[in-house]
Amino acid sequence: MVEQLTRRSLFTRAQQDYLKALYLLGGDERPVPTRELAQRLGISSPSVSEMVTRLTSQGLVEHDRYRGQQLTREGRKVALELVRHHRLLEMFLVRVLGYTWDEVHDEAERLEHVISERMEQRIFELLGQPELDPHGHAIPTLAGKVRSVSHRALSECRAGEKVMVQRVSDEDPVKLRELERRGLTPGTPIAVVAGSQFEGPIEVRLKGRRESVPLGLARSVFVAEAP
Repeated sequence: MVEQLTRRSLFTRAQQDYLKALYLLGGDERPVPTRELAQRLGISSPSVSEMVTRLTSQGLVEHDRYRGQQLTREGRKVALELVRHHRLLEMFLVRVLGYTWDEVHDEAERLEHVISERMEQRIFELLGQPELDPHGHAIPTLAGKVRSVSHRALSECRAGEKVMVQRVSDEDPVKLRELERRGLTPGTPIAVVAGSQFEGPIEVRLKGRRESVPLGLARSVFVAEAP
């Protein structure tokens, strides 16, 4: 744990944010284009290129001028530590402090950089060693293992399919409130009545009622085949 704290403390908050953003975009498995990373961080492509150059020199990122950037093994370790902090903090805020699931993302963004490994472990034990955060995202283990999750959106489902909500995007509070209002929360079984036609809503049945889910909302819900 001391080694992990020392590793993270070597980098600025901005550098940590770059590494986490790259991980969340899939940068531990594939190169991420500079424009995509810039959009995620809300900054210009030249600024991203400058930071990537610095992270590359530190052995945290591999850069290809044509394909983009990808995390190295060391970069992935730093990113996963931040992701673990963030998701544990979200669960702590919901379960212990009574936050709603649409309030926790920004709070966790601020706190993830400053909690110690000792506090992280205390939170983990207090919560009963959770594997998922309130939105259904996997919490990485200390060893860097991450539970496999579905990347299939509800918007891609076809009529007749029976699926279960596995996770939802946690970055838009307005969407989260609407998802909760409609009952589209992790663990909810869904029967797809009609798929999307011409960018229209998707029709589903859940909790004994029929629901018309706007396509933009359905794209924020990720499902797995129902057991």
